[in-house]
This record gives sequence, C-alpha cells and structure tokens, in this order.
Amino acid sequence: MADYFAYILRRKSGEGMRKYKFKLVENYIALFKKLVEAIELELKATNSDFNKTSEYLNTCQQKAIELGEFIEQQEGLGHATVKGLEDFCELLYEVNEDILSERGLSADSAKLRLGNGVNKIEESAKSDIEIQTQVVFLPYKASMWDSLETVWKRRSQEPGTQALVIPIPYFDRNEDGSVKEMHFEGLDYPEDVPVVDFQKFQFEAEHPDEVYIHNPYDDLNIVTSVHPYFYSENIKKWTDKLIYIPYFVLADPDPTDEKTLEHIAGYALSKGVVNADEVIVQSENMKKAYVEVLTRRFGEDSRETWENKIKGTGSPKIEKLLAMKEQDIPLPDDWQKVIMKPDGTKKKIILYNTSLVAFLNAEEKMVTKIKDALQVFKENKDDVALLWRPHPLTMATLESMMPDLCEDYKAIVEEYKKEGWGIYDDSPDMDRAIIVSDAYYGDGSSLVQLYELLEKPIMIQNADVLCCEEG
Repeated sequence: MADYFAYILRRKSGEGMRKYKFKLVENYIALFKKLVEAIELELKATNSDFNKTSEYLNTCQQKAIELGEFIEQQEGLGHATVKGLEDFCELLYEVNEDILSERGLSADSAKLRLGNGVNKIEESAKSDIEIQTQVVFLPYKASMWDSLETVWKRRSQEPGTQALVIPIPYFDRNEDGSVKEMHFEGLDYPEDVPVVDFQKFQFEAEHPDEVYIHNPYDDLNIVTSVHPYFYSENIKKWTDKLIYIPYFVLADPDPTDEKTLEHIAGYALSKGVVNADEVIVQSENMKKAYVEVLTRRFGEDSRETWENKIKGTGSPKIEKLLAMKEQDIPLPDDWQKVIMKPDGTKKKIILYNTSLVAFLNAEEKMVTKIKDALQVFKENKDDVALLWRPHPLTMATLESMMPDLCEDYKAIVEEYKKEGWGIYDDSPDMDRAIIVSDAYYGDGSSLVQLYELLEKPIMIQNADVLCCEEG
C-alpha cells in the first residue's frame, strides 16, 4: 500500500500547486486590482488628504507580502512570482513617495504604474505557477474496480494530474438495517494500481478537485453500506466535482417505454446520481432514460440540469473488456487442472452466474436450482469446465435478508469447492472470467449485456425448471 506521506513529499517537490490553492492567488490579485481602482478614485477626489491613499497602498503591500509567503510555502524559495511581488512592493513605496512629494502624482499615472505592476504579477502567476489537479477514485469492492479502471489510467497519464486510488471500507447490514462487520479490500487490487490508505489521507485538508465513485446508494442499500463518511452527500463537502459511474451495465433501454423507465428509476433516483456533479452512463439511450426519470421526479424545470449532468459516453467496464485478449490472461494452476483434458486440449468453459435478484425472487427454489445445475455440469465435467462466479454480495445478502437459506447455500459452496471438479471464482477479477469463458449460463444480470457485446452464447436459467427439463 502506498505511503500517504511519500506522495505528499513528491507533491511538495515541484509537482505544482493545487487548483483550490491557486484560487487564493487569484483572489489576492483581484484584491490588488480593486485597491488600485480605489487609489485612483481617491487621487481624483478634490478634498483628498492622501491618508486614505496611503492606507490603500499600505494594505496592498501587506497583502503582497502575505501572498509572497504563501507562494514560497507552496512552490519554494526564489519563485518568479515572489520576485514580481517584491518588485510590486518596491513600486508601492515609490508611488506613495511620489504622491506625497511636492510635485505629486496624477491619478492616471498612479493607475498606470500600479496596474502594470499587478498585471506582471498576474502574468507570472499564470505562467510560472504549475497547476496540479488532484483526482481521487473511491472504489469499495475490488471486483467492481473495472468500472473505474480505464478512467483512472487515462487521468493518471494527464500532465499535471495526480490520480489517487483510495479504496474505502464497507459494512454488511443486519436484517434490521444496523451494520455489522466492516470489510476492506484495499489489498485486493491489481499490482499496477498503487493504492493510498484511506485512514492516512486527509480528505478535507486535501480537498480533491474531483472524486469518482461507483456506489450511489449512500444509506439506502439494505445489504451493504460504505462508511457513512463516504456517502455522496458528505463527499460533496470536500471536493469541487463529484463524478458517479455505475458499477453495472444494463440492457440498453428504450427511453420512450414506460416499463423500461419504471425499471431505470431504481438506478436513476439513487442519491449518488442526484448529488453528483457529473454522471457517466453506458449510452445515449441510457442518458435519455435517466434524464426522463429525473425530470419527472424533480419537475420539467430541472430537465436542463439533468441534460448537462448526465453523460452517455459509455461504460469503462465495456471499454476495458474490449481491450482484453484471452492469450494475455494468465490462469491459476488450479484453473488449468479443471480446464485441460488429459490429451492436452482445452474444454469448453461455461461461466455460471448466480445473481442476487434471483435469490430475492425465487428464494428456496434457487438453492434447489443451483444444486441441480451443478449436478448436470458435474456429469459433463470431462467435456465442459464449469466456472461458477456468484454475485460477490451473495453471502452478505443471504445473511442479512434470508438467514434460513444461508446455511444451505454455504454447504453447497463448500461441497463444490471441496470436490474440485469445477472452478469457484470469488476473485475481484470478473473480466478474466468473462474473457476466458466460451459461453454464459445463469441468471439474468449485467453480465448478459457484456456477453452479448462479445457475441458469446447465452442461456438464462429458470429457477422453476430443473436443468434436465430445460433441454
């Protein structure tokens, strides 16, 4: 895990000033301009005794010294803009002396000289202070990292951008909604993803310019909850821009169909969507559906807001998947033992996906269905390799909502793993399973859309029908 203090030292060694701190520089410069205008007006006043003018000049000098100290703290000694501020202080002294001299100084001359001095400071600040954008990614489950990964890679390659991956903790919930044990998957990310410890990162002090999330539910998820500190409504307090990208891919919707909009409402009306400054969805049709649902909920006057906020530019999950090649994916030895035949040829690999929705809808029938499906695949294990990948929140969901089924399900999983004739994949890398498999069998889920995209065979299981009856 990356050391928070190490990256702080790197940032202070010349990687640039953060945007929100540069705004302070801009505010000082704006103040200088207002003071110059005030000095001009005071010099033009017929009854001026120059006391007010000297006060303005003195304020200018004090603020120039403050700004110089601030820039030195951020950029180091000898910075060009600090030299410009020192010259400006000299100029302020000279202008004050000229005003108080016998010959005096006209308002136009004072404005010209001081205005030029401020312009030089502004030009130096814009050209000599390098601006750094800090972008923070807050994934909570490592298996959902693919919804942010390609965006992180792009942002981390942008000049002047510091892209930080900070995995955050989450909790399972009890039946009554209270939280129980905490989970943290910060050590489960790919080796090429340096992660920062959320306990050491000072979110409010750092004030990231942008924050990306993939969990939109805040306190409304009945199965799990990210730490309340990372609810979208709180994140907005310490970032300038909150960006939400769904961790799932849905069937591309018809935004004119009422049943479709009713289904999309469960996703579009989540707190993360409402609180985010930008939402990136998988397609233009999905954007239209989100906009329509949100407009109906918040009124026609809000349509322009949603049109600007929702971007239908595509899912990073799909982007990553299309870039992957099977031959580039190393497989664990225990997988190879299941996949390869004695003669060295490869079996057909079927990904078996069991979803949360199916359990919620079918309950006991799903337990029977899984047992039946596993038995059929076991009987055909010489020709077909089964890769069972249940939804990563299955166990937590059953413990929280269907505790009576939980023990039965655990027993099925343990027996399957112990027998070893198939693959049980609970790793964070869902894309590996999709790419190496030849076909999909299981419940309807967002994975179906990904298999359609890759043009691989799909068969949806029916909990009411046993495998031998499905044909």
